[in-house]
Amino acid sequence: MSQTVRGVIARAVGQPVELVDIVVPDPGPGEAVVKVQACGVCHTDLHYREGGINDEFPFLLGHEAAGVVESVGAGVTEVAPGDFVILNWRAVCGQCRACRRGRPQYCFNTHNAIQKMTLTDGTELSPALGIGAFADKTLVAAGQCTKVDPAAPATVAGLLGCGVMAGIGAAINTGGVSRGDSIAVIGCGGVGAAAIAGSRLAGAARIIAIDLDERKLTGATELGATHTINSSGLDTDAVVAAIQALTDGFGADVVVDAVGRPETYRQAFYGRDLAGTVVLVGVPTPELMLELPLIDVFGRGGSLKSSWYGDCLPSRDFPMLIDLYLQGRLPLEKFVSETIGIGDIEAAFAKMNHGDVLRSVVVL
Repeated sequence: MSQTVRGVIARAVGQPVELVDIVVPDPGPGEAVVKVQACGVCHTDLHYREGGINDEFPFLLGHEAAGVVESVGAGVTEVAPGDFVILNWRAVCGQCRACRRGRPQYCFNTHNAIQKMTLTDGTELSPALGIGAFADKTLVAAGQCTKVDPAAPATVAGLLGCGVMAGIGAAINTGGVSRGDSIAVIGCGGVGAAAIAGSRLAGAARIIAIDLDERKLTGATELGATHTINSSGLDTDAVVAAIQALTDGFGADVVVDAVGRPETYRQAFYGRDLAGTVVLVGVPTPELMLELPLIDVFGRGGSLKSSWYGDCLPSRDFPMLIDLYLQGRLPLEKFVSETIGIGDIEAAFAKMNHGDVLRSVVVL
């Protein structure tokens, strides 16, 4: 049997989101129905609404979520009803070439639920990142559920489902930041702020936060930044010089670009030390182009990396990070700017666009 619940959808490009009734089917083989308790409002949801991901409207928005498994389908062994889980959008297949080589964090065949959630008239919905968690309940592949300690509030646990994990992972998993390193983070929204928190957790000696907004720099300091650079009005050369001035004239060991624009990437490229690492975690829009002298790419050495979902493996990283939160070593609560109701998502998009929040979190 199916059940009807509330959910937030985007019907067409640029239209305000709507709170409607949606139909959630019983889980089939390999699937699970999760009662959502909290879901963060992420920029990716806005990209879906604006048609920046694809045109498979209507979308059931929301993906950065935690909740309790209500029911599971045949063959599901990794979770059971009653388990507190964080939803992830990289359910690894275990069979692709990356998984077979022991690199499941790069799985090239991640999967979602087979069945579709629908509107009450039968119109099929496209769940954001295969999750669709701006809803009382959602249907996902069981592999998208990662069991964690239920002592953590859903409002903070769910943040690991996307932005916070992307930032922490960009610094630690992709960038390899470790004790004594220097790191510069360009863009101190939710993802960049998480990269700063992750760098502090890893023991980085110098953590440089770079942003146009003084409010975000203040927040970055609270999360562990040792130095800040307000880049408002600064060109690439000036930003690079400021990074070098804070790193004995050399540049940072790792620079994370959490913005994803050509100008910020150039700042990251030239702001790193020789043989340093650039990590691109900010998602660029398709029309953006980058031009760099090839001799500089060769001559500076090091690594130019992109970070997908913080190169995380949910089954490994989510429980560990929740344990660190419960130990008081990872202040996830500082990322929650406000909690809101399911009818307040459009207003949350506006606050996010104005830089007024790190995360608005929908409580269901």
